[in-house]
Amino acid sequence: MTDPSLSAIPMTDSETPWSRFARTFMQDRVAVIGLAVFLLIMLLALLAPWITPQNPYDLNSVDLMDSRLEPGEQTGEGFTAWLGTDGVGRDLYSSILYGLRISLLVGAIAGLLAATFGVSMGLLAAYVGGKVEAFIMRVVDLQLSLPAILIALILVAALGKGVDKIIIALVVVQWAYYARTVRGSALVERRKEYVEAAQSLGLSHARVVFRHILPNCMAPVIVIFTVQTASAIGLEATLSFLGVGLPQTEPSLGVLISNGFQYMLSGRYWISFFPGVALLVTIVAINLVGDRIRDVLNPRLER
Repeated sequence: MTDPSLSAIPMTDSETPWSRFARTFMQDRVAVIGLAVFLLIMLLALLAPWITPQNPYDLNSVDLMDSRLEPGEQTGEGFTAWLGTDGVGRDLYSSILYGLRISLLVGAIAGLLAATFGVSMGLLAAYVGGKVEAFIMRVVDLQLSLPAILIALILVAALGKGVDKIIIALVVVQWAYYARTVRGSALVERRKEYVEAAQSLGLSHARVVFRHILPNCMAPVIVIFTVQTASAIGLEATLSFLGVGLPQTEPSLGVLISNGFQYMLSGRYWISFFPGVALLVTIVAINLVGDRIRDVLNPRLER
């Protein structure tokens, strides 16, 4: 079935729904700038091993004599630290790009896993109904009634530090948003004639759900995924800043901000400032893209 949200966009002759989506998306300059910035951030993160003068993971390349160098100063290895160095002598430019790799990886994996589990639970609740639906939605209501940061703190404190532990915590925090949204959309689709026709033809439950209901529930899932990816990146940075996320040996953006916080009063602002700017730009760029996708998929919300 064709996504009804895409069919609401005016279409020219010989134009596919996705080319129509791209054309409508490109009409917003702010969203295009956000997408360009996000793609640039992804490219820099992917090319980090080849475009940075130092590997912040390699302790042999880190010299304590280079600690807290100001932006533009020369390091002992002979390269210029354009953004300065942190408290242990790591080049901030290199650390930020490697930190972006971790942040984007955590956000993408956590978003995909949360979306998969949440969409599955939402479809199950809507299609089966009864006690199964009541149980799933009570769990969703309970989780959404608690602050996400509180749940994440409890889980990370119980599981320990590490990228895998952070991802598990973020999946547990975020899956309920997908479940509630998909359940509402699936309930609407389930009552439509094409679903009743598919059921009357004797199609399997799996085929009815994944072939007919799920495709028409994907528009809000795409929007939630972009928003929750940005939220996951910010939440990981928050947990790392609080000291319960990634270990100090991992140069994530949250760890870098945390490492520089103790030097703020001494005037060494750059240790926290530049990682904070990188985190802010990444989250804003993703949110700009997500807002535009929401407007395109649901023209009634367009500003």
